[in-house]
Amino acid sequence: MKPGPIWHPFTQHALFPQMRAITSASGAWLTDAKGTRVFDAISSWWVVTHGHCHPHIVQAIRDQAGRLDQVIFAGHTHEPAERFAEQLMTHLPDALARIFFSDSGSTAVEVALKMALGHFRHRGETRHRIVVMEHGYHGDTVGTMSAGERGAFTQPYDPLLYAVDRIPFPAPGREQDTLDALEAVARKPETAALLIEPLALGAGGMLFYPPALLAEMAAICARHGVLLIADEVMTGWGRTGRFLACDHAGVVPDILCLSKGITGGHLPLAVTLCREEIFQSHWSTDRRRTFFHSSSYTANPIACAAGVANLELWAREPVQARIEAVAAVQTEGLARLQAHPKITGARQLGTILAAEIGAGGYLSDLGPGLLRFFTGRNLLIRPLGNTVYLLPPYCSTRTELRACHDAILEAADALG
Repeated sequence: MKPGPIWHPFTQHALFPQMRAITSASGAWLTDAKGTRVFDAISSWWVVTHGHCHPHIVQAIRDQAGRLDQVIFAGHTHEPAERFAEQLMTHLPDALARIFFSDSGSTAVEVALKMALGHFRHRGETRHRIVVMEHGYHGDTVGTMSAGERGAFTQPYDPLLYAVDRIPFPAPGREQDTLDALEAVARKPETAALLIEPLALGAGGMLFYPPALLAEMAAICARHGVLLIADEVMTGWGRTGRFLACDHAGVVPDILCLSKGITGGHLPLAVTLCREEIFQSHWSTDRRRTFFHSSSYTANPIACAAGVANLELWAREPVQARIEAVAAVQTEGLARLQAHPKITGARQLGTILAAEIGAGGYLSDLGPGLLRFFTGRNLLIRPLGNTVYLLPPYCSTRTELRACHDAILEAADALG
């Protein structure tokens, strides 16, 4: 398709002037305008779970669109939102008692940060500092950029960003450094919350750390009255092998952010859940303690209906078994990647498989070449620099995933 007026996300148009036009999708496959099928190995930016255009979710969207399309959520409610909240709570710890709707992962995290600061402000406490993890990524709004890793992503916008405290990523051999750093900052009276991606840092390079460490970090936060905010925008909905990454560690965060797989990848929707005491610190006849946050499409009924249909699939179909089947094939691929001399750091967490080809980080010159390589093989594999990863829909077959493993090995031979 010829270049047009659209400015595409995370795209350097000087290097990639042509966009591939996609006309339809089904299961784990996309079809372009020429009729060529493309395997969606990254779930279209980590959102598709059961497969594209799943008939049950599509039908729910159709039914809801003809019944109630949109209503302001301030002062109103509706059945799709109520049903979604009720069904979601059955998958989550009882301590997460309140749910706030928004429309993207970035806004879900912004909501969480505002909840945390408002909570302490309304209790008369001076806690206001946010602690984050090195290499973290939480979104592209100003608040979430501030909490994410600083660098090429954020340098042009430095004047907008607020200061945060950072603890090192717990790379093998550095785990105690992470815990010591968190202990030191958690003791400070101004520390309000630790914001982390549990077990897996996504855009930071698909970096993994063990559940035991997450449990220790949660214990430090609890000991010092610091809120734990779990950004499970990417890791939720089964990606790590459990419904939540926190489930691996038996950790219940104080605030939980969910999006991406929330509608099975069909419509934008997000939620931020919190403990009852955070809601109660905002509850008052004093209107100044209102939680001042919204978006125009908060709890959009059509998106909520898609969310309900997604949860119905989790209840009716063997979703967990499909996740385990995908993870098993990824384990086979892990062994193959680990044996290749030009591939380093091969690792797996649930359905996620990642490794490095060559060196250079996010802005590695290998990145564009790898992307072109996979595009030429009709695979939607979008490397993070020289980090290649697979994060497929749960309907993916062994044959499809093995073809992706084959392509990664071929890319290492050709470009590594």
